[in-house]
Amino acid sequence: MNFIVIVSDTFRRDHLGCCGNDWIHTPNLDRLAAESVVFDQARTASFPTVPNRRDVLTGRFTFTYCDWAPLPPDEVVIAEVMGKAGYTTMMILDTPHIVAHGYNFSRGFQGWEWIRGQEHDEWRTSPKDPPLPCAPEKLRRPFTTVKQYLRNVSDRKSEEDYFAPRTMRSAMRWLEENRDSQPFFLYVDTFDPHEPWDPPQWYVDLYDPGYEGEEVIYPNYAPCDYLSEAELKHARALYAGEVTLVDTWVGRLLDRVDELGLRDDTMVIFTTDHGFYHGEHGLMGKSIIAEEFSCAVPLYDEVARIPLMIRMPGVEPRRVDAFAQPPDLMPTILELAGVETPETVQGTSLAPVLRGEKEQIRSLALTSSSIIYGVGARRFTSITDGEWTLIYPGARFDPGQAAVTAIVDSIRRIEKAAYPGAGGPELYHLPSDPGQTKNVLAEHPDVAARLHEQHVRVLEDLGTPEEYLENRRALVTEQSE
Repeated sequence: MNFIVIVSDTFRRDHLGCCGNDWIHTPNLDRLAAESVVFDQARTASFPTVPNRRDVLTGRFTFTYCDWAPLPPDEVVIAEVMGKAGYTTMMILDTPHIVAHGYNFSRGFQGWEWIRGQEHDEWRTSPKDPPLPCAPEKLRRPFTTVKQYLRNVSDRKSEEDYFAPRTMRSAMRWLEENRDSQPFFLYVDTFDPHEPWDPPQWYVDLYDPGYEGEEVIYPNYAPCDYLSEAELKHARALYAGEVTLVDTWVGRLLDRVDELGLRDDTMVIFTTDHGFYHGEHGLMGKSIIAEEFSCAVPLYDEVARIPLMIRMPGVEPRRVDAFAQPPDLMPTILELAGVETPETVQGTSLAPVLRGEKEQIRSLALTSSSIIYGVGARRFTSITDGEWTLIYPGARFDPGQAAVTAIVDSIRRIEKAAYPGAGGPELYHLPSDPGQTKNVLAEHPDVAARLHEQHVRVLEDLGTPEEYLENRRALVTEQSE
């Protein structure tokens, strides 16, 4: 069997029609969902972009021992394993962080293609001073990242010049050229709908026609009170336009799979790394970022719960409630390819769920930023059993031991605990409060204690070093800054 893995960065699950959205157009991914096993309880594991890709490519819960960092030479990666088993392996991506500046996530692939220009990729130097789309104080790094991005995209003329189309077209071309190179493992990674949000205007007009204000295409990661109601609505429309753009071009890639006669022997996986806050919980972004410092925020379901669709030849399409996380993809693919899974892998194969042999592979899902900083950073872990979610920030925090991290955009900053709600754990009952707006920790301390105890046990089973695990052992219901 061939394998195609499609990762679309920052794609909110609740923006898909197949997941209940009624205002955003996603007909192609909805069609894929109707042909797939859809994992309704898929949750990301290591957060955000770079740690997630390390989970996917190594099959490990890497937040337990590393942060946003280059891929080291001693990690066993799926591309190497598949290549040694006789698969043709290819990576096609426009997500810059995992290959720029020596990050080396292309290691092990027999071929790889980087579509240049996303975010602050140092690619083009002209025009020297492109105009900003809004007041600079509303943008994250307006005179560096945003200006660089605007240079990179200054010569676009048609929809096909945008990033998701370029990446999917390259994947289509690769499939055409490699029909005779089966079996293959094709990994496709597009940064859209991650910001900057600037899809073709006709996509934006689907969601906010007639808007004449400023366009906040790369918003500050901060409490969202710096945006007017109209600006926030338009920012959501820009993001929705990116979602529909991705949907359109993933659809064209899937059509090409069919046109080349590959459907009956090719598994297709579509997923993302995390979501994004568009005003929920008072936030814009997925953390708080200032020029000189950053700070983590709780990982609610808008960020932690992710789409995961697996279309497998010969398997009945359906929706399942089994927990699934990115480290599970490598062992799933290897098992279905008939390739031995390395001992380094920590994820669990989803193949028994796909085949209908099991309903569940784990009782708990953990989503977390790296926990390697001990008391030097307040890093949140979301612990869920499907009914309850405990958001846990660690037992202690010492601002005198502040961490320095490259998290979010590969730019090193001091990390602080500046988030107003960063005091103690939060507990939410998902059936009655899916938006996670009412912290019921005081009413249900026994539930919080149970989830906390289970999460410590999972971390122990994963071999988390004690120096990192020590700060996770105690459940403290009140914490000071």
